Amino acid sequence: MSINPLEYQPGGDKKNSEFFDEYRMKIYERRQKSGVEDLLEKMCAVVVQVEQEEAIPYLHELYLMGPYRFSAGFKNETHNVYVLISQPEFPRLIVLEPLSKDYADEITMFNRLYPLSSEKPNARYIGEIFSTKDTAETRKTLESHNIRFNYHHETKNPFFTESHFAFTFPSDFTFNRVGYCQEEIGNYDALQLGTHFDLDASVVDSLNQVVQFVEEQKLDSLILGIDHLATRILAGEREDAILEFLTMSNHYFWGAYNIADMNSSTNVTRNGNVDDDKKSPAKVFTANNTPSFVNSFENLPMPTEDFVRNYGRRLHHMAYEVVDGNHRAGEKNVDYVVNTLMEKSIPFLAHVVGECLDDPNLKQIFSKHSKYSILITEYVERCHGYEGFFTKSNVAALTEAAGKDERYEHGHVFD
Repeated sequence: MSINPLEYQPGGDKKNSEFFDEYRMKIYERRQKSGVEDLLEKMCAVVVQVEQEEAIPYLHELYLMGPYRFSAGFKNETHNVYVLISQPEFPRLIVLEPLSKDYADEITMFNRLYPLSSEKPNARYIGEIFSTKDTAETRKTLESHNIRFNYHHETKNPFFTESHFAFTFPSDFTFNRVGYCQEEIGNYDALQLGTHFDLDASVVDSLNQVVQFVEEQKLDSLILGIDHLATRILAGEREDAILEFLTMSNHYFWGAYNIADMNSSTNVTRNGNVDDDKKSPAKVFTANNTPSFVNSFENLPMPTEDFVRNYGRRLHHMAYEVVDGNHRAGEKNVDYVVNTLMEKSIPFLAHVVGECLDDPNLKQIFSKHSKYSILITEYVERCHGYEGFFTKSNVAALTEAAGKDERYEHGHVFD
């Protein structure tokens, strides 16, 4: 059953401004009147870019840590494009890899602005792609709502302008894009992504070895699709970033919760037209409660603001859902997944947080960030039919752990 955003009452204890509440409703009304609500469907892909010659190592990491497997490869004028698939009804994962070590575009410039992202100037989560019934009409309508789209002279990568995707210009608030596509995401000929290529036999063999391990350890049956995507932004831009995304998508504002221990808030948007978030993952926005210069008076923790100051506004983590249950007596599935991956030298932040005894609850953990994508991987297990999206205590613990790993002072990264 779909959610009517005009009737839905957001949850949470984070106070929003009158401006936010007024324009949230205006955006919902305009989406319906303008046809955006009818045009947009579910999220059909997410896009990540890595550095030149790092796509294959990243594929190995993705094979080990999640459900995605290589489906097709293409080469355009500037990039290799790798398309990965998990379940057919879940979004594809598209990995972009520059052909040249010296490749530079607007993404490179964003990354070079910040001390901890400058070392990997082309590694960044790009954004989401939504299925639409009519790409041209979606673009025309959203441009009339002052959403800026990319044109050929504004970016070097033809993936954004010459394929059958229409992409927005990177957001001023998140640096993420949103794409739209009316073609079936599995119809690669129609998408016009470039010249098709196959993986080298040696690469296929090494990836198959990862698959064999994953299947032997039953990880393939325990790690499901993407549960949510979490972006970190500046304190003063929280409401604007959420409203912008509501304008560009068919998500609704599910609620905002104050994480007082970490001086931040977690703000959730979800697609109300799916019965499972993994078919169209939730988009989460996390921001400090106070900007850094004001917080200097209070000296409160601010790992979220520190992350943005060190890495820039960007996606912080991608979360996979883990099947609820016990792998063996006394060991929940998420604990088993984490212990197995640790044995393969995958590093994690702190420990699994949350309790899943007899009552509904959830357990979660963050990996350390990928050296290829700069993304953290989260695993979340919702136990005993838990219907909530998160718990405040879990979010506080995860945020604290990530903050300790992402400290930067005077040119030195603290591990």
